[in-house]
Amino acid sequence: MRTQATRKGDSLYIYLTGELDEHSVAAARAEADRLIDGSAGLSRAVFNLAGVKFMDSTGIGFLIGRYKRLRRYGMGMYLENPNSAADKILQLSGLYSLMPKI
Repeated sequence: MRTQATRKGDSLYIYLTGELDEHSVAAARAEADRLIDGSAGLSRAVFNLAGVKFMDSTGIGFLIGRYKRLRRYGMGMYLENPNSAADKILQLSGLYSLMPKI
């Protein structure tokens, strides 16, 4: 899993590439948390999932954990560009009610 980020206006964009599963989530969590902690004061974080090839329930846990962390900073969380398999998982799990797809 590779994590990259950029700031655009008052938004933090986090780009995830690879597989978001139990083998890769620890590194992705640490990097995403570092990026979030360094971006306090921005209004939102957008997680771009275009490069995520596989995501299981560990990936859902990863997203929920980042959502909770962002809430502590008063930041919203949004998801963009999930592939069709990830989109189905996110839709069925109800995560789009917490972190809308844009």
